Amino acid sequence: MMVLLGKGPRFPLSNRRSTMKRVNPLNPWGELGKLLLIAGIALAVVGAFLLAGARLPFRLGRLPGDISYQGRHGSFYFPVVTCIVLSLALTLLMWIINFFRR
Repeated sequence: MMVLLGKGPRFPLSNRRSTMKRVNPLNPWGELGKLLLIAGIALAVVGAFLLAGARLPFRLGRLPGDISYQGRHGSFYFPVVTCIVLSLALTLLMWIINFFRR
């Protein structure tokens, strides 16, 4: 016997489609392998970017708008614009990855 209360589900939970991904029982390490492969590619891209950083037309970390203060006894540097640019780039990258995963 099933009791309906308010506007809850009209079907028992067993009849609903599951939204969870099913893991292949023969290859439980497959998801970890995919994650490590993607992380390795991302590290290679970041490494190539850092190697070519001196030859880029802009110096990441020295963009106009970054706060820099030189005093007599010390200095302070905060890359505000660089943080915004990196945030936008990473947001765009994550949006693209999420778009193609659907």
